[in-house]
Amino acid sequence: MAQGDDVTPAAILHRALADPASMRALSADEWNALIRVGRAERLLGTVAARAAPLWDALPEGARACLAEERELIRADHLAARWEIDRAALALENVGCPVILMKGSAYLHAGLAVAEGRRIGDLDILVPRPALPAVEAALLAHGWVPAKENAYDDHYYRAWMHELPPMVHKERGGVIDVHHTILPLTARLKPDADALIESRVPAGNGLFVLGPETMLLHSAAHVAYDGEFEGGARNLWDIHGLATDFARTQGFWDRLAAAADRHQLRVPLSRALRLAQRLYGTAVPEALVGRMDLVDRLALRKLHGRDRFGHQGAKLSDRLLYIRGHWLRMPPLMLARHLARKALRRKERVQPV
Repeated sequence: MAQGDDVTPAAILHRALADPASMRALSADEWNALIRVGRAERLLGTVAARAAPLWDALPEGARACLAEERELIRADHLAARWEIDRAALALENVGCPVILMKGSAYLHAGLAVAEGRRIGDLDILVPRPALPAVEAALLAHGWVPAKENAYDDHYYRAWMHELPPMVHKERGGVIDVHHTILPLTARLKPDADALIESRVPAGNGLFVLGPETMLLHSAAHVAYDGEFEGGARNLWDIHGLATDFARTQGFWDRLAAAADRHQLRVPLSRALRLAQRLYGTAVPEALVGRMDLVDRLALRKLHGRDRFGHQGAKLSDRLLYIRGHWLRMPPLMLARHLARKALRRKERVQPV
């Protein structure tokens, strides 16, 4: 971690994850900050998992909070495994590979980064020509559109890298069906066919992305997330995946080649740089590159939470939000989209 980072409540969280032994020396106030910031960043379960080897040395109050989070994560993982199983059943006859992505992939593949991690929505990747069959199969098995607005439906189908989200009408689980990893309107154009070709079997008829493309997807998610919302967790994913996969000889060379093929060298370098900054990720210097203004805004946000977990870096938030949309859309389309969203917000707050 960089000099000066250790004064922020968020840095207590970053250090606890990267160096769990640091939790032995925390004061009561620092434990309060760690738990509140960890909960706000959806990383408290990961803290609990990282604290396991030193459990008996932790204060009783901290153990109680972390034990409660462990139970929440256990239930979360059970629910996520069930959603994966139900999706596999629904899609077993669609005639195309179904590739799990993000948290569901980490959990299903048994990767270390899934330990203590909240999973959230189920994300899958399928070939674009198979989207109608996949959507029909999900509708037949109880999923329904989560977006009812016609503009939202058009937004996803015409410009985004995924169908409009669907929610199961009984269980409430959300599934996001992707056909590539960045919006169709984005300047960068990853090779969707090559992403699908990189898949590896993961059981139950499902697949996950290969190591290099899995890390690239996570990096693209970090770099294109406009507000770096959940950035601490996304960068912990980067740290965990990079640390895990780098044990295989030649990984970094294959990763660099894949980044060039998918036009993702810049997002990859940014994600690795920020992960190195927060968690001390061991990365070849040739892949890291130099810090820039976006990095500094992101770090300001990543360190912006106060000891109660409240986000305080409002200006950085706004600038990163604008940048995220700028990356996603050409200027005229962006102006129309933001105007449309502003009009809808205004309509929602009109008195009746």
